[in-house]
Amino acid sequence: MAFDFTAAVNLMGLAAVAVFSVSGALDAARHKMDILGFMLIGTATGIGGGTLRDVLLGKMPVFWIREPVWIVVCLVAAALTYFIAPRLASLTRALVWMDAVGLALFAVVGTEVALNFEAPALIAVCMGVMTATFGGIARDVLCGSNLTLMNEELYITTALAGACTYLLLNTVNAPANYDLIGGFLVAFVLRALAIKYNIKLPNAYRKE
Repeated sequence: MAFDFTAAVNLMGLAAVAVFSVSGALDAARHKMDILGFMLIGTATGIGGGTLRDVLLGKMPVFWIREPVWIVVCLVAAALTYFIAPRLASLTRALVWMDAVGLALFAVVGTEVALNFEAPALIAVCMGVMTATFGGIARDVLCGSNLTLMNEELYITTALAGACTYLLLNTVNAPANYDLIGGFLVAFVLRALAIKYNIKLPNAYRKE
């Protein structure tokens, strides 16, 4: 059976939306919101990055209006989190790791969507980074939390690395799905290492 690349990208997109929706719902749990608050924050987090990407690319109407299944995934993921969150030992730790997975998935998916829209390579990478980070920004702003991307350890850099890895593997015609997996792994592993070992970029404005 031939590898269905489009199906793989859509599956990764749905996984990214679900994971980011969970991260948004976990932040709602930290603020002790009700189930509708979970669903609102989770949905805004899940579709935020993709919405910005589609608007900037002129890909209208945006993806979740064309295919409401994306909204359904967000709502279901957030609602399930409402019942699971009280059983988690650390909401903050769970949120950080869900955010890391979503970041890596969206970095790849956002880049691929932009390439399919015939965007230049540089713009595709930018769309990958924006798709990966904007949902988290929406979550943090709506919940009044400190912006995750303002943390000192690597964050935007990991999305950039994943998007660039995907673009490179796609450009050299790597075997089907190698570019998807490669881009995801680079972004996730780099983010995981940054979380675990507090890896930072040099910053002249940071007081050590």
